[in-house]
Amino acid sequence: MRLGEKVAIVTGSAQGIGKAIAQRLASEGATVIVADMIEDLARATSQEIESQGGKAIPVKMDITNSKEVRAAVEQVLKQCGKIDILVNNAGWDKIEPFVQSTEETWDKVIAINYKGPVIVTRAVLDNMISNNYGRIVSIASDAGRVGSSGESVYSGCKGGIIAFSKTLAREVVRYNITVNCVSPGPTGTPAVLKFMETNPKMMEPLKSAIPMKRLARPEEIAAAVLFFTSDGAGYITGQVLSVSGGLTMC
Repeated sequence: MRLGEKVAIVTGSAQGIGKAIAQRLASEGATVIVADMIEDLARATSQEIESQGGKAIPVKMDITNSKEVRAAVEQVLKQCGKIDILVNNAGWDKIEPFVQSTEETWDKVIAINYKGPVIVTRAVLDNMISNNYGRIVSIASDAGRVGSSGESVYSGCKGGIIAFSKTLAREVVRYNITVNCVSPGPTGTPAVLKFMETNPKMMEPLKSAIPMKRLARPEEIAAAVLFFTSDGAGYITGQVLSVSGGLTMC
C-alpha cells in the first residue's frame, strides 16, 4: 500500500474524475476526505469507498467560500490529526464563445477554477509546513497549456493554476512539500459524455484529433495523481504531466 497512514483531501470528489482519484488513493491505503459541496453525493461516494475496504470521510466544502474551507480543514485536523495530501480537483466550466459569455459566468469560472484551489491550498499549508511534509496536486487542463475553443476564461484559469503551482513549488520545497499538476485532455466523465450526447457532431472530430482515438478514462487521470502523491515522485516538483492520449505534446 503506497499511501498507508496518509490523509488526503480531494476536492470535488463526489463524482467524475475526483471520485476516481478518491477511490484510487483509498485503494492504496490513504484515508480520503471526500470534500464536495454536494453532501449527499459525498456521503454516497464515501460509503462506496468503505464498502470496497477503504477509508473515507465525507466533508462539505464549497471551495469558493474561504470561511467554509477553513472550517472543513479544521474538522479534518480534529478527526485525523494531519493533512498529508491535497488534490485540487473541483472545477466547472460553461462551454461557449467568449463573445457570448457574460461577466457573471467569468466570475463563477474564476472563483471555482482559480481562486478556489488557491483558497484550499492556503488552508492546508500551515499543517504541512509544521509536519515538514506535503504533496499538493492540482488538476489543470491541457486547455491551460494550448487553449481550447469555447473555454477562454477556463483556459486562462488553468494556465494560472499551472503558474501558481510552479511558483508555490519553489516557495515550499524547503519544507519537503511538492507541488505538481496533472493536466487532463478530454475525459469521459458523466458531465462530458452528457454534453457530447447533446452535441453529437463534436464527438468524432474530437476523437480524431487525439492520436489514441478515444477519450481518457477517469481512472487514467487518477493513476497520474497517485504517482505524484507517492514516494516515487518525492524528487519531482513544479511539473505538469499531460494525460491526453497524445493530443498535446508540449
